[in-house]
Amino acid sequence: MNLEGRVAIVTGGSRGIGRGISLALAKAGADIVICFRHDEGAARNTVAEIEAMGGRALSFQADVTDYDKVKEVVDKTFEAFGKIDILVNNAGIASRGKHIIDTDVDEVHRVMNVHVFGAFHFVQSVLPSMRKQKRGDIHFISSMGAVHCLPGHGPYAMAKAALEVMAKVLAKEELANNIRVNVIALGLVETEMGSRLVKATTGEDIKAIYSRMPFGRVCQPADVGNLCAFLCSDEGSYISGHVIYLDGGAWTLM
Repeated sequence: MNLEGRVAIVTGGSRGIGRGISLALAKAGADIVICFRHDEGAARNTVAEIEAMGGRALSFQADVTDYDKVKEVVDKTFEAFGKIDILVNNAGIASRGKHIIDTDVDEVHRVMNVHVFGAFHFVQSVLPSMRKQKRGDIHFISSMGAVHCLPGHGPYAMAKAALEVMAKVLAKEELANNIRVNVIALGLVETEMGSRLVKATTGEDIKAIYSRMPFGRVCQPADVGNLCAFLCSDEGSYISGHVIYLDGGAWTLM
């Protein structure tokens, strides 16, 4: 896979899944812009890792729910690299583990604002330039929770389902502009957030789950990054409008 000469924005790209995506795209040759909200140290570390590989990377702090801040990130990306070829909407937050009847409406707004409106802000900001260059890749990170609707995670499942619909509409609307749009829907991924979720729901360490997974392990951030790099590459150029499940067969085979 060769992404040399391509410029990618990865939201939530400093830690966990986003870090895995940033590193994989950089390894394939893309220049990386990491959008992060809180952890400046993690962003600096990921940029340093990319630079140590011989790549180019920048990080910008922004709240994706703030359209003006999103525009600033996009404008700074153009100033630094002159174009944007790839957008990966990865930024997200978990909901607070309550059933819908007990969920405050502010919690729904909080989760939807980050997942849905954050992605919407970035899509609207990068689309004009992608249309002009008649090429682009926009990919969304979703969850099997949008399909299997785990109790206690209603706002999160609702937000991810909305992302998937947005992606499918966008894929149809931008087909004539040679802009590909896909969704990667994840099962359990071994990250700090994933480990906390497992501990909270099962009381177990995430590694205890390995033996119950079809491949004897759970998904790693690098697995997500490698799939994302493929979808952005020429090898993945005939794929658009799809939700691709990356769960090691867990939901199908178990």
